[in-house]
Parts: sequence; C-alpha cells; structure tokens
Amino acid sequence: MGSLIFPPYLQEGDRVIVLSPSSKIDKSFLKGAYKRLKSWGLEVVFAKHAGSSNGTYAGNIRQRLEDLQEAMDDEEAKVIFCSRGGYGAVHLIGKLDFTKFRQHPKWLIGFSDITALHNLFQQNGFASLHAPMARHLTVEPEDDFCTQALKDILFGQALGGTEAFSYVCPGHKLNHKGEGKGVLRGGNLSVFYGLRGTPYDIPAEGTILFIEDVGERPHAVERMMYNLKLGGVLDKLSGLIIGQFTEYEENKSLGKDLYGALADLVKEYDYPICFDFPVGHVSMNVPLINGAAVTLKVGKKEVKLSFNTERE
Repeated sequence: MGSLIFPPYLQEGDRVIVLSPSSKIDKSFLKGAYKRLKSWGLEVVFAKHAGSSNGTYAGNIRQRLEDLQEAMDDEEAKVIFCSRGGYGAVHLIGKLDFTKFRQHPKWLIGFSDITALHNLFQQNGFASLHAPMARHLTVEPEDDFCTQALKDILFGQALGGTEAFSYVCPGHKLNHKGEGKGVLRGGNLSVFYGLRGTPYDIPAEGTILFIEDVGERPHAVERMMYNLKLGGVLDKLSGLIIGQFTEYEENKSLGKDLYGALADLVKEYDYPICFDFPVGHVSMNVPLINGAAVTLKVGKKEVKLSFNTERE
C-alpha cells in the first residue's frame, strides 16, 4: 500500500488558516499561535469562528463546518491549523466537500480530537500532520524540539534531503524487536475507535498504527484494544507504536499497570511493537505524518521511525 498525496511544502509568505473545529479555546493561545507562525514568515489568517464559543464548542456545528469548508476551499492557503482538540470534530465528518481541496491540497495540523479529521483526510487520499497545536506553540520555547520539527516538516527542510527523516527514541523492556514497513496511521485511540465500522475507519492491512490517549481509565483502553484484536485489526498491522497515555489513575485494576496489560494483549504478534513513544498529550509530542510510508525498526537499545518522503 503506497503513501498518500502530500500537500505542497511551504515557502515564506504562504497562508495558514487557524480554526477551531472542536472545543473552544482560550484566546491567549490563538495569539500565541499567531505570533509563532508569523515568526516563520507566514501569513496567518483566523477563521471567522476560531475564537467563538457555543457551550463547550467553538461555535455551533454550522459555524465550525463553514470555517473548515472555507479553509479547505481557499486557493491561496497551504495549511489548516487546528487550534485545539477537545470534542466536536466528529460533527463535521460526512459533511465536507473535497472538490476544491483536491485542486489545492493543504496540510491539516492537529492531534487529539483532530484524529477524526485525519481519518477523513486519509480516506480522501491525503496525508496530514498529527502535531502540536496552539497551546504548545504558545507555551513552549522557540527552540522546542517538536515546534522546530513541525516547522522543518512544513518547509520541507526535514524531508528534502537524501537521508530519511526519522525519529530515534530509547528502547523499552516491553518492546518487540523487528523491522516493519507500512503506512503510518493513527492518533487518539478513543477518537478513531469511535469511527470503527464506518467509511472513516483506519484500514489495518499494511498499516503501522500509533496510539495515544488522555484521561481514559486503563480498563477502557484495554476494552478498545480488545475490539481491535477481536476485530482482526491487530492481526493485519505491519507494526504498532504505543505512545503516551496520560491523566488517568494507575490503580492496577487490571492486575498490572496499563503498559503491562497492553503487552499481554499484543504478545502473540511478531511485527515490531514499541512502547513509550513520544506522541500524545505531553510536551514531547513529535509531529507524525499520517499517511506517509514509514519503516519502524525496533532494536534492543533504540527505536527508529523513518519516513520515506520521496515524491513521484
């Protein structure tokens, strides 16, 4: 299975549209994102309802849909930057028109609840960026690794050379050693779990799946993973990346900690599996290209995730 269509890399002066497709956001983070993106030499435009509020959402469904559709249709824009996640992106699935977007593809950036939009964009044939959002760009310093990695990816500086763009992280005692090639897909476990059985589900065959979550109790995570197991998804993967699970109480209700329970659940698979990868609701949340062809190499001492970014 090949990689998806990569939107064009950025150049100085290109337009970024900042919008809020899910929950409402503190406007100080919108200002922070504006400042950071502007410092990269980009034209930063806020969607009409980027700072709006409707209950917990950044506007009602019609307003959020209007903002995203207008951004997708904008012929000059090169990036759709989601300000935050939360909940609400699923309201927009099935209501968006990709006709103009196909003529002028753009990078979709975000994570957490934005996983639903990543699935949608992949289902329509486009790679996208699972990456930090407005709060991260506001509170982290200019030389922050993930912020710089995001900039380098967008401008093609991390991807255009002869060497593969890659991340390396330490090994973990629960890892399964090996090497696998496939298409990188994934994101927030509970969000893409909510799209299981729909046209926006993640295809399992040839996928290197990455997962993370926040605020989910261990038994709920295990239940979702059993769904993937019993549904045959885990059987068909080419690799599995288990990221950060945060903001939950580790009470060992499963008889062991969460990673230990997940290790038992996946022990039968012979493809590479790594634990504790730096992706999730943490400051070290490395940008990942959803839909890119990658190689996952899990060794005894380190894990290397390499992106094949050659364009046809």
